[in-house]
Amino acid sequence: MTSSRRHNPHSVKRWQLESMGIQAGETDLSMRNSTPLDQTMSSQTRFSSWTPMASTSFNKQLFHERVNLIGHWYDLWTDKQRKQFLHSILTRSSRSQLKFVWSCFTEEVPVAKLDFTTVMPRFLSLYIMSFLSPHELCSAAQVSWHWKFLSEQDCLWMPKCTKFGWFLPYTPPDNEYGAWKRHYISCACSLDYLTPREAAETYGTLNDPKEDKAELEERLQEKWLRKMLRERLSLYKRELIKTRPPWMSGEWRSAIKSKLALSNSMSLSDQSAVQATLLRFKGQKKGSDKTLTSQLKEEVYNTPSFTLAVEKALVQQSLVSLPKRPRAAGDNAHTATSTRQRSSLRYQYTQPCNSSHLHLVLISSHIPAYEVVLDSVKPGVIPVVYDFSGMTPESLLFYVEKALDGRTAQSIGLITDGDSQQIHLLQRVIINSQSVLSPDIREFWEKLGSCVVPEKDGGHIDVFVPLASSESGMEILENLSQLVGVFFCSPTGIATGSYQHILSEWRTVPGRNESPPLLYFCDVKLQAWCRLASVMEDALHMIRKQMKLYVSDLQRNVSGRIIGQFMYDAMPMVKVQTNHEVAEALTEALVELSKEKNDHPLEFISGFLLKKCSRKKVLLLSEGNTEDTLSAFLKQEDAGDDSSDKAFLSQRHSESRFQQLTLLDNKLMADLGDKRSRCAREILRSERQYVQALEIVRDVYAAPLKSALSSNRAILSIANMQIIFSDILSILQVNNQLLTELTERLQEWGLLQCLGDVFLKFGSQLKTYNNFFNNYTVILKTIDKCREAMPIFRAFLKRHDQTVLTKMMSLQELLLFPSTRFEEYVNLLYALRLHTPPEHPDRKDLNAAIGQIKQYKDYIVQLTASLEEDAELAHIQKHIQGCPNLVEANRHLIRVQDVSLLSCTNEDISASLRIYNHISDLSLFLLNDALVISSRHISYIPFKRTSKTSHQFMASVSLPRLLIEDIADTKYAKNAFVLRGPKRQWICSTVTEEDKFTWLSAIQRAIHASIK
Repeated sequence: MTSSRRHNPHSVKRWQLESMGIQAGETDLSMRNSTPLDQTMSSQTRFSSWTPMASTSFNKQLFHERVNLIGHWYDLWTDKQRKQFLHSILTRSSRSQLKFVWSCFTEEVPVAKLDFTTVMPRFLSLYIMSFLSPHELCSAAQVSWHWKFLSEQDCLWMPKCTKFGWFLPYTPPDNEYGAWKRHYISCACSLDYLTPREAAETYGTLNDPKEDKAELEERLQEKWLRKMLRERLSLYKRELIKTRPPWMSGEWRSAIKSKLALSNSMSLSDQSAVQATLLRFKGQKKGSDKTLTSQLKEEVYNTPSFTLAVEKALVQQSLVSLPKRPRAAGDNAHTATSTRQRSSLRYQYTQPCNSSHLHLVLISSHIPAYEVVLDSVKPGVIPVVYDFSGMTPESLLFYVEKALDGRTAQSIGLITDGDSQQIHLLQRVIINSQSVLSPDIREFWEKLGSCVVPEKDGGHIDVFVPLASSESGMEILENLSQLVGVFFCSPTGIATGSYQHILSEWRTVPGRNESPPLLYFCDVKLQAWCRLASVMEDALHMIRKQMKLYVSDLQRNVSGRIIGQFMYDAMPMVKVQTNHEVAEALTEALVELSKEKNDHPLEFISGFLLKKCSRKKVLLLSEGNTEDTLSAFLKQEDAGDDSSDKAFLSQRHSESRFQQLTLLDNKLMADLGDKRSRCAREILRSERQYVQALEIVRDVYAAPLKSALSSNRAILSIANMQIIFSDILSILQVNNQLLTELTERLQEWGLLQCLGDVFLKFGSQLKTYNNFFNNYTVILKTIDKCREAMPIFRAFLKRHDQTVLTKMMSLQELLLFPSTRFEEYVNLLYALRLHTPPEHPDRKDLNAAIGQIKQYKDYIVQLTASLEEDAELAHIQKHIQGCPNLVEANRHLIRVQDVSLLSCTNEDISASLRIYNHISDLSLFLLNDALVISSRHISYIPFKRTSKTSHQFMASVSLPRLLIEDIADTKYAKNAFVLRGPKRQWICSTVTEEDKFTWLSAIQRAIHASIK
């Protein structure tokens, strides 16, 4: 009964039916009145008996009402009931539904804090912790157990232990944990610790290096000597008081005089003994075995006693010549050795001449327009310009010492780049608060300070960098002053602008008001340079930025080409190919050696090379020799006779073609007096080099590509190879014939030998060159297209371009040789005709050959100019926005003129009273058949002085339909003219009268030429 009531659909609450607009009694009535199809459609349900499937709107409405009902129940439940409901819902949900819930939770409650060691891989966490110090690692170990496990890994503590030379005395097993950390702690706890005061007394401070043992011993000896003198003087005074006569006797002065006279009458041997002792102290060397104390004791025992007055006088006289102490007593940065060297240099340089007014200035080449600064140096100042990027501090000191020539300067100026916190002395030498006390910098400034007179005599160093405008800069100046012992001057940087700080107030020597720039430079020129320095700096920055890549690539290519040319001149193609074969043989030998483990690698490689050489000889003999020669060679190989090598070489490699040409050169060198012979020899030599360049294209590029095509491993198609190489190989064939004929003529050279007919015959075969030059643009475009579309061809070019075999040139550069060869032909034939007498039979043919080749050279020049004009028109077309196609046959650019577009407010008044307004800026591009007018817009780049110019196309007028009218200069218009087209006119003006005259004359000529 209960189950039937639970499944009965009429057991649903009445309010649910009423909410849908259906009464309880209407359900049965509607079912009776409905058709069978309607009953069938209404009976289709989904997921429950009361969710209709046919009516979508009814389904959505019922779903929303049930959601609202569940939400109403959820609001009435307690917290425990809500949690039970959520748990039951989530357990029934699928994986996709749980992901949706998780994404909703992530958006509503994002994760704010997360332990990165639990998310990231362990090796990344250890890498991050490797940058922590031991103290920080110990602090990290207290965060959590996981952090403690990571921070105590041996890979973190082992480098920190080995850095101090602490190694484990045993090898920890695999299951031991934290051994290196415990070892570090035990070693650190056993270290001896000194307080800062104890460390300063023992080791000194950073600015007070510890003196060496010899200097310390010398000071102790000097101290002991002074103490001994004080004791003896006090003893002398006590004895003098005891021997003084009674007061008021008037006799005590006489007693003292008698004492002094007695002391002066001491023996010369006593005086010489004391003087020798003191002089021995003064000249004692550091490496002596006996100390001063032992020597003085010996002298005291061996010398008789004498009065203390004579000893005092001698000691005072000797102390004058003792080595002087450093100039500044509080200078903690000096070492005794550098002090003695600087003192000796200073005394050496100051004695020969008077340097009270000698000034020296160092000018860096990195500052903009340093030539102007050099020109503004006063006549009495020594300028030294040094290379900013190519010098070292040692070389700069060498130039300074060479310029001073043993003298010391009153002051030294340094003008270079920098700011208020650092000095850019050289490219890799930057002086700031961190590097000012480094050994190299200290040594440089100490030696530079030795070239300046002492501070008490007015010596100073002027640094043209605004260091005095910041605290760090003042710290640098104070450190340098203490380090060198000379006052450092610097501008305070009150004046703004690039290098304007030089003209501002200066930190000068106390008690002096003179401006340091006026000591070195002329005021007017220096001010002009400071005003223009910022403009020059921006211009140089833009030039360096634009030319950097080009100059670097050009430098690399030129240096590589020079090296390749040297190698190619030293080793002809035969040797280069031989070396290539040797390299391949060595590579094969090393590969075989790597496959086998051999205890004697050199013997294995030598045996392999011998076998390879024997096989190659057999192959060569089998190709070009008879069976008898081959059998004889094999017998000699079996017998181990070395004469086979000589016979083989003499048979196969008697003399190559290039060796014959070398012998021919030597033959022609014997007749150096005949200038015509030298011209002929130069023609042959240049033709040989030209043919060699063309053979490189054939052997290095064309032959491998053709072989790959024949072996079904094509790199290029037949059509592309035909386009690229067919014309250049035909040229090679023609020039090979020319080289052969020239070689034959020069082998039989004589006074009546002729070369003109050879070049006439060559001139009749220039049709091959016509094909090449007509297709030259297509050849280059084909190479570029194939390189971009075919990776295998790109790799082929990369493997062969700029190698020794190609003289460090690329394929495109090798294809340039035919275009420059005809100018060389003309020059060589001119030289040959110059040294050919008028009655010579070759004179007539030479004139005809020169005319023919010169005509072809002019054709090449015209073709080159036409291509350049087309490229220029293409550039202009790309530069002007909205410009139509400008590149057409027989069209070229004549002139470009920037003008101002004017408008007249009232044309009814007289021409002399018309007022013109400036509307916009125009650019006029004059072609040989048309005039292109475009508007010019100038926009400036933020934070830079440079501007960007853009053009917008406005109109184009055919020159035959263009009229030009001049406008006379008035009070309101200057340099104006009118351009009248078929539909409109433009009133323009130029900046100067010269531009107007040049433009009008050019456009009038172009109009007349186009009409004719």
